[in-house]
Amino acid sequence: MARRPSSTRTTVFVLAMGVGAFGLLQSLILPVLPQVQQRFETDQSTTAWVLTSYLLSAAVAAPLIGRIGDAVGKQRMLIVTLGLLAVGSAMAALAPTIEWMLVARVVQGLGGGVMPLSFGIIRDEVAAARAPVAIGIVASLVSAAFGIGIVLAGPIVEGLGYTWLFWVPSIVTALAAIGAFVFVPESPVRLVGRINPIPALLLSGWLVLLLLAVSEGNDWGWGSLRILAMLGSAVVLFGGWVWVEQRIKLPLIDIRLMRSRGVWTANAVAFAVGFGTFASLAFLPQMLQAPTQTGYGFAATITASGLVLLPASALGFVMGWIAPRLVRRFSARSVICVGAASNAFAYAAVGLFHGELWQVGLWMVVQGIGNGCVVSSLAGVVLGAVPPHQSGVASGMNSNIRLVGGSIGSAVMAGIVTARSDGHGYALEAGYRNGFLALAVGALAAVGFALLIPAPEVLRARGQRAPYRLRKARIAVSDEASTTRSP
Repeated sequence: MARRPSSTRTTVFVLAMGVGAFGLLQSLILPVLPQVQQRFETDQSTTAWVLTSYLLSAAVAAPLIGRIGDAVGKQRMLIVTLGLLAVGSAMAALAPTIEWMLVARVVQGLGGGVMPLSFGIIRDEVAAARAPVAIGIVASLVSAAFGIGIVLAGPIVEGLGYTWLFWVPSIVTALAAIGAFVFVPESPVRLVGRINPIPALLLSGWLVLLLLAVSEGNDWGWGSLRILAMLGSAVVLFGGWVWVEQRIKLPLIDIRLMRSRGVWTANAVAFAVGFGTFASLAFLPQMLQAPTQTGYGFAATITASGLVLLPASALGFVMGWIAPRLVRRFSARSVICVGAASNAFAYAAVGLFHGELWQVGLWMVVQGIGNGCVVSSLAGVVLGAVPPHQSGVASGMNSNIRLVGGSIGSAVMAGIVTARSDGHGYALEAGYRNGFLALAVGALAAVGFALLIPAPEVLRARGQRAPYRLRKARIAVSDEASTTRSP
C-alpha cells in the first residue's frame, strides 16, 4: 500500500498537540487536589492516588507502547494511545466516584506512550536536517505544558468549572488522534517478531513496586515493612528482568543497547534532571501560596503562583527551537552541561534568595531556559545512539527514567520540606531552603553525567549499527523507506 503524502509541519503539529495535552494532564490536577478531595468526600491519602495511579500507569506504558510501536507501526499505536488519552480524560470529567476517577487516571496514564512514538515518527518521517529542531520542540513541550498546566488550572476552574480540567485535554487529544489518522503516515521501519510477555510483566512489576514505594514512603514510613518489602521485591524483579532480557532472541529492551555509552549517559542525565524538575514545579506553588506570617510565603492565589512559573515554561518551550541550533554549533554535550548547570544555579538561588516575588520568578526563568536546553537535546542524543528500529523503546525508556527521577525527587523534596513545621502546620522556611539545595545537588550530578556523553561522530557511528543479537533479528523496512522522507 502506498504511503500517504504528508507535510512535515502538519506531522509535527499533530504530534505536538498530543504531547502537549499529555503534559497538561500531568499538572492540571495539582492545584485542585483539595477540591477533588471535597468533591468525592474522601481523605487525603486516597486523593493522593489521583497522582500516583497516573504516574504508575505512565511509567509502565512509555517503554511498552514504544516497543509495540516499533513492531506493529508507530502511527497505528499513536492513534490508539491518543484515543486512550481522550477516553481517559472524558472518564475523569464524568467520574461519579473516587474509584471511577482512579481508573480514569490509569487510562490517562497510558498516554505516556505518545512521547516515544512521537520521537520515532519524527526520526522516520522528517528530513535529517530538520529532525533535531522537530524533536527539540516536541520534547520541550512536555516540560512547558507541565508548567502551563499549573497556570491554567485556576482560570479553568474559576471560568468553566472543575470538569473542564479534563474536557479540554480530551477534546485536544481526540482532534490529535483524528489528525494522526489523516495526516501522519505509517512509519516504514519496523522490528518484526513476537513480543515476549515475560519481560513485559517483569518490567511492569519492578517499575510499579519501585514507584509505589517512592510515592508512599513519606506517608507509610520508609522503614515500614510494606515499603521495605516493595523495594526488595522491585530489586528481585529487576534482576529477573535483566536476566530474561539477556537470554531471549528478541528482547523487549535490549540491555546491551541500554549499556552503550550514548544511551546510559542520556538516561542518567534524564534521571537527574527529572529529579529536580518535577519536585520544583510541584513545591514552588506551595511555597508561594503559604501565608505571609510564615516568613517566606506570599499568600499568592493558585492563579498568581502559576503566573510566576509561566515565563519559565514559555522559555523552556522556546528553547525547543534554539537548543538544536546550539547543538549543531557546540555539540549536545556542551548544551546539556550548560542547561544542567543553569538548573543547579536556579535551584540554589530559589533556596537562598526568595525574599521577593520577582526574585523567585527570575530564578525560575533561568531554570526554564536550562531545562529547555537539556530536555530538547536529550531526545536527539538517544535517537542518535540507537538504530532506527529501536527508536521507540529507547526514547520511551529515557522518558520513563526522567519520570522515575521526578518521582524520587518529589519524594525527597516532600521528606525534607515536611520534616518540621510551625505551630500552624506550615513547613519551616529551612525546609524549603534545604529542599531546593538538594535539587541543586541533583542538577550538578546531571552536569557530571552530561560530561560523559560521547562526541557526535561517536553517536552517529553507534546509531547506525545494532547489537549483534538484533542484527540477527528480522528488521522490516518498506521499499520506500530508503528513498522517501518528508521534505
